Amino acid sequence: MAAHDPSKQGLLGSTSSEHHADSSSDSDDNNVNAPEHPTHRPKQPRTRRTQRTNPTLPSFQPLPTRTSWLARRTRCCLLLAAFGLIVFVILLVAGGLGYKAALQEPPYGHSPPWYPSPKGGIAGAWYESYQKAAKLVSKMTLAEKVNITTGVGWQMGLALGTTAPAVQVGFPALQLQDGPLGIRSADNITAFPAGITVGATWNRQLMYARGKAHAIEARAKGVNAILGPCVGPLGRMPAGGRNWEGFGSDPYLQGIAGAETFKGIQSEGVMATVKHFIANEQEHFRQPWEWGLPNAVSSNVDDRAMHELYAWPFGDAVKAGVASVMCSYNMVNNSYACGNSKLLNGILKDELGFQGFVMSDWLAQRAGVSTALAGLDMTMPGDGLRWANGKSLWGKELSKAVLNGSVPVERMDDMATRVVAAWYQMGQDNEEKWPRDQGPNFSGWTNEKMGLVSPGSPTEQETVVVNQFVDVQANHSVIARQVAAEGTVLLKNEGPVLPLSRVGLRKRQNAHNTFGKVKIGIFGEDAGSMPGGPNSCPDRGCNQGTLGSGWGSGAVEFPYLVTPVEALRKQFDSLKVELHEHLSNQLPLSPSEKAVIDDLDLCLVFVNADAGEGFTAWENVRGDRPDLFLQKNGDALIQEVAARCGGGFSDVLVVIHAVGPVVMERWIDLPQIKAVVFANLPGEESGSALVDVLFGEINPSGHLPFTVGKSLEDYGPGGQVLSLPNGVVPQQDFSEGLYVDYRWFDKKGIAPRFEFGYGLSYTSFELGNATVRTIRPKSALPFPRLDALVEPPTYSTDIPPVEEVLWPEGDREIRKLDKYIYPYLPADEAHNAVSSRKGGKKYPYPDGYDTPQPLSQAGGDEGGNPELWAVYAKVTVDVRNTGKVAGAVVPQLYLSYPDSRKESANGTVQVDFPVRVLRGFDKMYLEPGKSAKVEFHLTRRDLSYWDVEVQNWVMIMEGEYTLHVGQSSRDLPVSVTW
Repeated sequence: MAAHDPSKQGLLGSTSSEHHADSSSDSDDNNVNAPEHPTHRPKQPRTRRTQRTNPTLPSFQPLPTRTSWLARRTRCCLLLAAFGLIVFVILLVAGGLGYKAALQEPPYGHSPPWYPSPKGGIAGAWYESYQKAAKLVSKMTLAEKVNITTGVGWQMGLALGTTAPAVQVGFPALQLQDGPLGIRSADNITAFPAGITVGATWNRQLMYARGKAHAIEARAKGVNAILGPCVGPLGRMPAGGRNWEGFGSDPYLQGIAGAETFKGIQSEGVMATVKHFIANEQEHFRQPWEWGLPNAVSSNVDDRAMHELYAWPFGDAVKAGVASVMCSYNMVNNSYACGNSKLLNGILKDELGFQGFVMSDWLAQRAGVSTALAGLDMTMPGDGLRWANGKSLWGKELSKAVLNGSVPVERMDDMATRVVAAWYQMGQDNEEKWPRDQGPNFSGWTNEKMGLVSPGSPTEQETVVVNQFVDVQANHSVIARQVAAEGTVLLKNEGPVLPLSRVGLRKRQNAHNTFGKVKIGIFGEDAGSMPGGPNSCPDRGCNQGTLGSGWGSGAVEFPYLVTPVEALRKQFDSLKVELHEHLSNQLPLSPSEKAVIDDLDLCLVFVNADAGEGFTAWENVRGDRPDLFLQKNGDALIQEVAARCGGGFSDVLVVIHAVGPVVMERWIDLPQIKAVVFANLPGEESGSALVDVLFGEINPSGHLPFTVGKSLEDYGPGGQVLSLPNGVVPQQDFSEGLYVDYRWFDKKGIAPRFEFGYGLSYTSFELGNATVRTIRPKSALPFPRLDALVEPPTYSTDIPPVEEVLWPEGDREIRKLDKYIYPYLPADEAHNAVSSRKGGKKYPYPDGYDTPQPLSQAGGDEGGNPELWAVYAKVTVDVRNTGKVAGAVVPQLYLSYPDSRKESANGTVQVDFPVRVLRGFDKMYLEPGKSAKVEFHLTRRDLSYWDVEVQNWVMIMEGEYTLHVGQSSRDLPVSVTW
C-alpha cells in the first residue's frame, strides 16, 4: 500500500498561518469565534403527568380576598417581566456576539505566508518598459501613485473601471471594460462567440484572430484594458455558472486558447486581463453578502492540483506576456484570493515571474494594508467593502498607510511601476493611437447621447455628450461567424441525415403527398427570437428565445442576433420545401399542431441550457445550474417531437445551444433521433453559422472542450456545486485533486455519453505512422534558477512629505464630487499618520512577514524557469482525409506517465498520475485523399509533474512515457513511447 499521498501537502496541508491584521469585516471586535454549526440542546424525554386520586373529600378552604389575589398577580407579573427581561438580554448579547462572530474574517490557517512582494522588472522582454516607467514614477507624488492604483469608484467614470490620472507627469486615467466576448455595455460592437465556443474550435489561428478583432474594437472605443479573457473557472463543476466564459475543462486547452487570445489582444496595444485567479469554480457563495453570508466560499486546493490544474493556464498567460491578472472573489485555503500572499507573491509573481499588475475583481479586495503587502497592485472599482459608497480600502487610506509606514514605500513604488510599465509595454504612450485627452467615446451606464461623466455621484454635474455611437464593428462578423461555425460540434449523424439539402429530402414511405413539397418542421423557442429583442433582459439575464451567450459581466449588447429560424427560412428552397414553425416549448401540442407534425418529413428541434454570473438569477438558476438537464421543458419537447414527427417514422435533428454539458439520456438513443448538433454559444451570427454547418458549406470540425456525461453524478463528488452553505464560511474541499472532467471518468472507468475532444465530420480521417524524436535528454529537474538578467528599478525609500497628499488649494483646488475616491488627506489626518509612525506605533504585520521567502527554483522569468519551456521531444504523425469531401481534422496528443515511485518523508510512495492528459493539438484542412504531417512539441513542463516536497517540476527518469494520438480522449489509435 502507498504511504501518505504527498500531493495533499503544500497549500492545503501547511500548518503555518497567514494572519491579515486589517479585517474585511465591518466589526471592531474580532475576538469572538462562532461555531461552524449551531449547537442544539438535547431534547428531554417527555413523561405523562397523572392525577393523584384521593377518596376523601377536600377540606373547606376560604375564598381568597381581592387584596391577596391582586398581590399574587402583581408578583407573578413582576416575575414574568423579570424573566422576559433576562431572556431578552441573553438573546441580545448572544445575537450580538453571534453577529460579530459571523462578520469576523476567518483565520488564515492553511495558506502559508510569502513576503515580501517580488518587484517587477526582472524580465528582459519588459526591460525598456520598466526603464521608462521608472523615470515617470520617480517624478510622481504619493497622491499620483495612489491615483493610478485605486479606482475612482463605481459609476464614477464612463467605463466600468477607471483610475485617476497622474496629471503632473502626463499619465492618463486608464479605462477598463468587460469582457471576454466583446465590449460590455457599449453600442455598435461585435458580440463574438463565447470562450467555450472558441475552445470547441481547437483552432489556434481563430483564437488569435478573435482576440485581435476584439482589441481593435476596444481601442477604437477608447478602452485601455479588456477585462478578459477568462481561464478560471477551469470547469471543475460542469454546472458552474461561468464555465462558458473560459475555453474548456482542461488546463492545457485553456492555456493555449488563453495565450493565443492574449497575443491577439495585445498585438493591438490593448492590455489583456487574465481572470479569475484562482479556483473560483462556482457562483454560489463566491463573495461576501451576495448570498446572505458575511464570508465567501473557501476553495481548499492542494499544492499539486493548484499547479497542474488551476494555475497551469495562468502560466501560459504570463509566458505570453499578459499585462494584467485579476484576482478572484473567493477564498483559497481560507484566505481571500486578493489578499493571499502565497498565491500573489509566491506563485504568481515569484514562481511564474509575472511582470504586469494584479487588479482585484470588483469588490474582491477585503482588506487594505494586508492586500498591498500580499501583492495586490490595483483595486477596482475603488469602493471598499460595499458597493458605491465611496469608502475605499485604499485611496486616502493608502496614502495614510504609506505616511505611517505600514505600507513600505518600496511596495507603493512597485505597485505604481507595474501599472505604468504595462502601459508602456502596450505602446499606449503613442499619442497617435492613444490620444491623451480622449476617454471612452461611450458610457457604460446609459444608452442616451447626453449624460453625466460620474453618474454615481449625487453632486450636481454638467450634462455632456457621453455616447458618440462610434461603429467599430468593421468586418468582424466574418470572424464571429467562422468561430461559431468551427465551434459547432457534430455529436451524432446516422444515415447520414446531414448535411441537409436545400430542397429537402423525403424519407417516409407513407408520406400523405409524395408529389408535393417536402414538409419540414422547426420546433422550440431556441430557434426563434426573444420578445423585445436580444437585449431585453439586463446583462442577458434570462433564457428567452435562441441562446447566444450566458449572462453576467461576460455578456454584451447584441448589435443583432441572427436566429436559426431566420437563417433556415433563407436556406430552404421555398418552391420545394414547406416549413412549419412551432417556436415554443409548450406541451401538450394542440390537435391542429398534432395533425401537422404527423405529416412532416423532417423535424428540427432547438433546445438550450443557460447560466451565468451569480449576481443575477433566472427561475431556479442562481448563477450555477441546479442540474445538467435541458431547460424550459427541452427534454420533453424532444421526446414529443420524436414520437410524433411523421407518425414516429420521420427523422429528427436536435440542435443544442448551451453553456456546458447537458444530460441527453432521456432521448439520445431514440431511433428517430438521427442527428445531434451541439452549437455551444455562437454569438451574433448564430443562425448564419449554424446553416453553414447544417447545409455543408462548412464541414463540422468542432470538438467538445468538456465531457458529456450520462448524469451529473458521473462527474464525481468534485463535480457537484456546493449549493447550501456548510458553515459560516462555506468550505469546498477539492479532494478529487487532479481528477477533473475526463481525468475523473478515466480514473473511475466511467463511460461518458460523449468524451472530451469528441466531434464528428462529414468526412473521415486516418492517423498513422507515428514517430518520436528526442530533442533533449531527460533530466529530473530543470537547471537551477539563474540570477535575474536585469534588476528591478530602485527608488528612494524615504517616506514622502505630507504635502504630497494634502488637498490641493489655491490655483490647484479641485471641485470635489461626493463618493468619488480621492488620494488626498486633510492636514490633521496626514500629520496624525506621521505622528503615529514617529511615536513608535508599529503596524501588526501578518505572521511570517519578517521572514523573507527563498526564491522558487521553478521561477526565474516570465512563465517560470525558462527550462520549463524548452522542447524535449517531438512527435510526428501522418494524417489523411479518407472521405469524399474536404474538411478540417483535429489531431490530439495525450500523454500517459510511466509508473513512478519516490522517496518522501513518509517513506517510498507511488506517485499518482491520471490515465492520460492532453499535451498537444492542431487543426488542419485537407482535401479528399490528401495527407499531411502534424508535429507536436513536448516541453519539459508538459512532461513533468509538480513535486510538493521538492517544490519544483520533476521529470520521471525511469520507465517510458506513452504518447497517444487520435481525435478524442478515447479515440487514440496511434501511440509511441519515449
